[in-house]
Amino acid sequence: MRVALLMPVLLACFAAPLAADTIYQMSAQGKEIVLQSNAIVVSEDSSFLIYKHFDLKEQRVEKVRLNRGSLPYRVEISNLDAQRRIVEVWKRYGYRATVTDLAGKTTRVFDAYLDFYPPGGRGSLLESVPPKTSFAVLMDDGSPDEVEISKIDRIEITENRLKMFLRDGRIEEGKFLMPTNEPVEARFLGITNQYDPASKEVFDFSMPISKIKKIVFE
Repeated sequence: MRVALLMPVLLACFAAPLAADTIYQMSAQGKEIVLQSNAIVVSEDSSFLIYKHFDLKEQRVEKVRLNRGSLPYRVEISNLDAQRRIVEVWKRYGYRATVTDLAGKTTRVFDAYLDFYPPGGRGSLLESVPPKTSFAVLMDDGSPDEVEISKIDRIEITENRLKMFLRDGRIEEGKFLMPTNEPVEARFLGITNQYDPASKEVFDFSMPISKIKKIVFE
């Protein structure tokens, strides 16, 4: 529902001349087309082009890696002010939250999402686990549920248990479910007001769920 309501606004906003980085590709017919606008290029060489942009469907900032292949790409790089402006647009339309850690410190996070890493950030995952904008729980009655962030007002976390206060007034409580049986660490990520547009990452806030006491969504 949230995506459907925001889509016309987002499309109008991203159609405006914000002057962020634009990636063009030459078609097989020899015509240059816009592949991605309002992006920020992270790196490029003769083989690959890597950029970040706000994904409307996923409701978060994501990084895209393009293989230059046989069809060439051309990039128009904007200045730092233009890149800062597009980051401000990203912050307006992603999920926003205030995170309180176990020590009581609060951080406001924009374009929030969940991602999964090797325990302690060491090694690599044995299988590919995609990022999510939802929380999966095993309810106390034994039934599983997965709740989109758009439906959650706030979450209270105690070790591996979640108490979710939903926007419709219901409360769901249970064990946080990992997306795999392999060893994995769930982290809550996003960007803050200190985010550097030139960063190679799509976040500057990353905290294990086990270190968080409460998340309040806007």
